[in-house]
Amino acid sequence: MRQMTSAEVRQAFLDYFQTKKHKVLPSSSLVPGNDPTLLFANAGMVQFKDVFLGTDKRDYKRAATSQKCMRVSGKHNDLEEVGPSPRHHTFFEMLGNFSFGDYFKLEAMRFAWELLTEVYGLPAERLAVSIYEKDDESFDLWTEQVGISPRRVARLGAKDNFWQMAETGPCGPCSEIHWDKYPERGEEGIIESLEKDDDRFLEIWNLVFMQFNRTQADPTNSGQYDQPLPAPCVDTGMGLERIVSILQGAEANYETDLFMPIIERTQQLTGHSDAERDANIVPYRVIADHIRAAVFLIADGVLPGAKGRDSVCRLVLRRAARFGTKIDLNRPFLNDVAGAVIDEMGGHYPELVERADAIKRTIQREEERFRRTMESGLTELENMLADLPAGGTLSGDKAFFLKATLGLPTQVIKDIAEEHGYSVDMAGFDSAEEEHARVSGGGQAMGVTESAEVYAAVLADLQADGKLPASGVMHDPHGATSVPAEVIALIVDGAPADALSVGDKVSVVLDQTPFYVESGGQVSDTGTIRADDWEIEVEDTRRPVGGLVVHHGEVVQGTPRIGAKVIASVDDARRTDIIRNHTGTHLLHAALRNHLGTHVQQRGSLVAPDRLRFDFAHDARVDETQLRDIEREVNDIILANYPVFAQYKPLQQARNEGAMALFGEKYADVVRTVSIAADDNRYSYELCGGVHVKQTADIGLFVVVGEGSVSAGVRRVEALTGQRAIDYMQTQKAQLHQIAGRLTATPADALTKLEALQGELQASKKQVERLRREVARQSFMARMESLEQIGGVPVMILQLSDTPPETLREMSDWFRDKVDSGVFVAGVDNDGKPQLLVTVSDDLTKSGLHAGNIVKAMAQAVGGGGGGRPNMAQAGGKDSGKISEALDIARRMIAEARA
Repeated sequence: MRQMTSAEVRQAFLDYFQTKKHKVLPSSSLVPGNDPTLLFANAGMVQFKDVFLGTDKRDYKRAATSQKCMRVSGKHNDLEEVGPSPRHHTFFEMLGNFSFGDYFKLEAMRFAWELLTEVYGLPAERLAVSIYEKDDESFDLWTEQVGISPRRVARLGAKDNFWQMAETGPCGPCSEIHWDKYPERGEEGIIESLEKDDDRFLEIWNLVFMQFNRTQADPTNSGQYDQPLPAPCVDTGMGLERIVSILQGAEANYETDLFMPIIERTQQLTGHSDAERDANIVPYRVIADHIRAAVFLIADGVLPGAKGRDSVCRLVLRRAARFGTKIDLNRPFLNDVAGAVIDEMGGHYPELVERADAIKRTIQREEERFRRTMESGLTELENMLADLPAGGTLSGDKAFFLKATLGLPTQVIKDIAEEHGYSVDMAGFDSAEEEHARVSGGGQAMGVTESAEVYAAVLADLQADGKLPASGVMHDPHGATSVPAEVIALIVDGAPADALSVGDKVSVVLDQTPFYVESGGQVSDTGTIRADDWEIEVEDTRRPVGGLVVHHGEVVQGTPRIGAKVIASVDDARRTDIIRNHTGTHLLHAALRNHLGTHVQQRGSLVAPDRLRFDFAHDARVDETQLRDIEREVNDIILANYPVFAQYKPLQQARNEGAMALFGEKYADVVRTVSIAADDNRYSYELCGGVHVKQTADIGLFVVVGEGSVSAGVRRVEALTGQRAIDYMQTQKAQLHQIAGRLTATPADALTKLEALQGELQASKKQVERLRREVARQSFMARMESLEQIGGVPVMILQLSDTPPETLREMSDWFRDKVDSGVFVAGVDNDGKPQLLVTVSDDLTKSGLHAGNIVKAMAQAVGGGGGGRPNMAQAGGKDSGKISEALDIARRMIAEARA
């Protein structure tokens, strides 16, 4: 068995399959570019899903990758096992080789066996295989062709050794290769151990044979609905962390060189000895695992936030920070540990090195934010747990309050509750979260389109009938905007249609089209499809499957028919506005990097005919001066009339030349680049399939109209170009003249005049506030003459309206100044929002009166929460109509305490 570093193990895998004529491809982003149903890439096959489904074609039939993967939700939720388990992780790498209708079972088996035994040097007598119980073919191939003893091949059920993508669709048997941790137990016990799934074996590699198409759901896996696929495929996966642990002789994955440098960096910060580290190994493991996940997520454009993928990044960072407190790391430290991840993994994943500063800065900011909220969140959680009986369950509503209001991740809440011997009602939590989403409008559907399967069938039929070549529709949005074409398919409500009438909504397939399909932020083209006697107004253009462009629109004249000769025309005026904005986003991107720093990376964009929107990574507001300088620079480049060049070239060449790419976007081996340059001065260089102006002067004018925050660490700039920019400037000019007229000033003097008026207004407001405060004080002092007596204690109970919080606190001070021993209670209705305050003199707190307990009970009456110290407490709520009831509760509690 060879001694190899993890980098050597990964490279040996890729090199081996390259010699077997596989196309070695880089890992796709953790954010799937072709599957909105997935939160993250969780297996090597994700980037090839469209190929396996037959909706995409590649120029290769064999591929090999080392894929970045995350499993933190759904059926792959391994989060709670991370740390205690020696082998569970959130982020991991999956080594995989794939065949798309090329080789099948025997070659896949031979490749795997040869790599494991000859390249990695694993002893054959330490390996065993499991197969699907009904897969006689695989049994014969393993035993007769590969040469494994039948005593090392176990037949297992569908749960372990049969794969299916869904209830219907591609499916097939699996073969798994296992490592024998205890060979001394003898060959005769191998099959029994694999059947029992005991601790003797460690699964190394799973070979999935996509052999059938399941036409109906088959819960018993009888096979009666399985039809042979015309081109069977192979999908294999071997966890890098597991094979490295075997080759390095490690009992746990965390003891390999994939994790030890991270653990050792953490150990340097704690100052622990090795013995102390091992005694606290779970926090060390959680930190090592979670910081790896966070670094790779941030590098792929996933930033800490409240929803979706962003919430996972926030979760792993905050959970790591919380586990840091268990080993006395009570200050921000994760950005330091992140450096170890970048040092160890940056060789194979250069994006980590390129974005190192932004990664560390994002981690630092998120940890600081969490530590600010953690104290109040943990205190509230501990108070909630203290109110529960031993072994009780924290309600879902309270758990959701901790997450939504105080920022504690759900998993942190569960961790802490379980550490104290309590559980969390997760079903109730989910219900509260769903109700919150419903009320706030989250998760609403954005519309329904025909399924990809419908269009895949359409494409296959058109190609089989010779109406389309294997490459699909001839699609050139960069050439002429009006081309002759033939209607080759009409689809209505997901079904083929032969003829239509005016008013029908229809999806049209042409043999060629100039219409741009929405991608990279640029919206789809609209326009017309015209024949001699009919016309369709195209409202949208889509590419539901690779090779097929579909025009969605409405029949406005005549009766469209399949086979008709037509002219497909893009709306030229709309397209011109769009391309001005698209080139404008490239100029804006370059200017932002020039003025804010090279950490600025695109996080999204919208290129529409009426505006452009550009989202980018940046951790601070872009101030007015910076925006003005950026806007001026963009307009300088427009006036300089730089040529705009588009060129196709290999992806790696473009990246080596410095072309910027969009995170999460899926790129082919050959890409289109767009360069904005004059002579040797290249201003902008990006990978882009969009449509652009020929030279920058065609943009006309560029105006920034807004800047703001999208989420933590992501800013947004909105801008206008061309005629809309001119219209905007003219409107602004007209409004300025109107304002100046109202101020009886010239436009040049309007600001000075306005500032003077604002100063006068502010002074008047202060005077009014002083008078209002004095009136309130005199009224308060008059009430002091007739205090209630409850149980022998002077008590003032007030129900007020429109009283600022600072005035309410002053009333509390006035009461204490006048009354040495007493209780002050106030309930205020401020624009429908109740505010409560209770003050108890120090001598009365010693006899059992507690301001925090009183205000907590009052808050429940008004639908809120709160608490505080024994001598002073405040609370808010939702229902001002219940303030009187809350005040009665306070009066009753005071009486009971004095009884």
